[in-house]
Amino acid sequence: MSEQSILAPPGIFKAYDIRGLYGEEMDETTASAIGRAFVRVLARLRGKPAGELRVGLGRDMRLTAPEMAAELRDGMIFEGATVLDAGMVATEMLYHLVGSRELDGGAMCTASHNPKAYTGVKLVREGALPLSGDAGIGDVKAEIEAGLGAAPGGGSLEEVDVWDEYRAHALSFIDPSTVRPMRVVVDGGNGMAGPMVGPILERLPLELEEMYFVPDGEFPDHEPNPLLEANRQLIMERVRASGADLGIAWDGDADRCFFIDASGSFCDGDFICALLARSALGKNPSGTTILYDPRSSRAVPDTILAEGGRPGLSRVGHAFFKARMREEGAAFGGEVSGHYYFRDFWNADSGTIPALLMLELLSREGSTLAELMDEFRARYFISGEINSEVDDQAAKLQLIRERYGDGRITELDGVSVDYDEWHFNVRPSNTEPLLRLNLESLVSREDMERRRDEVLELIRS
Repeated sequence: MSEQSILAPPGIFKAYDIRGLYGEEMDETTASAIGRAFVRVLARLRGKPAGELRVGLGRDMRLTAPEMAAELRDGMIFEGATVLDAGMVATEMLYHLVGSRELDGGAMCTASHNPKAYTGVKLVREGALPLSGDAGIGDVKAEIEAGLGAAPGGGSLEEVDVWDEYRAHALSFIDPSTVRPMRVVVDGGNGMAGPMVGPILERLPLELEEMYFVPDGEFPDHEPNPLLEANRQLIMERVRASGADLGIAWDGDADRCFFIDASGSFCDGDFICALLARSALGKNPSGTTILYDPRSSRAVPDTILAEGGRPGLSRVGHAFFKARMREEGAAFGGEVSGHYYFRDFWNADSGTIPALLMLELLSREGSTLAELMDEFRARYFISGEINSEVDDQAAKLQLIRERYGDGRITELDGVSVDYDEWHFNVRPSNTEPLLRLNLESLVSREDMERRRDEVLELIRS
């Protein structure tokens, strides 16, 4: 194995970020190399010398983040860039820094929702447009593998504070005077949501019950990933026990939020996306484009059309969504995984803005979240995402094409098959030998379960 592959093992370069186990796959030396390689790649993308680049930097609350971010920063400075260091912030605050100050790019030292043993880096270019495996991250990997050599030096450091300006921008998405009093349980997962979102929510007429709102990289109570059922049990129980109107939970770097209704039930991302689309269309002209992903419930395009919008599809993944948002001029885009994108937030995803918009929407409509969820649950019967380990993904996808050839087949992302009363999407994982199934019936839950089992049998046989 070469010295470069030890420095930065190929497996850490993912589809949407760079991520690995601290001490085993990544360490401070890796961070320095990533910083240097990133500046070189960014200089080519921007068509300017490295010495003219201005690059934002942030880090989350992980125990290793201060040292990792420091080496990432020094690596960028060693290559000649001016680094604007925002310190400990949430990921979307780094996006805000890059977008609002028209920087050439930015680096966020975070492992997002992963367990505490992980570290990582998210990289963006101008306008907070992300680097991905197909567009930029592979180039960073290639620079490191080729050997970085001596650093030219010449960069500089500026320390910046974006907290107040970020909060003001996030709050501008709603009319705070319309928000009615509500009791809300909030779970920050010991991540960055507490300091980021807490002061904003405190300006509203809310009775807040805070859980794990203090950043703590030990994650003493649960991992910062509310998509996993075990990690949201505590907030679901607290919402039921306290009689709260709703609950909101965030992942570790706080760029995603998730909702619990008053019954203590988790609200599927499809249905939240439909409600946020309704909110966006209430603030934009008829015909405005709203994007959603191929895994989504038909509740999303149905709601968009009912509210006078134009539904559009995007491939799964924030790099694809953000690029398509720009191309289409879409006001809003949503993924079932809880990533929600906003045109007026540099087409980037946010965990704060959806929370604020949901509180405003519930106040204006005079409905509870449980009531709105029940309307969707009574009409759209979804399986949720089901993963199956498959060695030959391509062969299985071909079997699906042949078996369901009488349906309407599209292949924007994996294979989607549509019938009038049901549909499904099967797509391969970007990082694991998995096929992911999302299926929906418009007939009944029993019909969904029957069809789900039929497709799973074909995938797993």
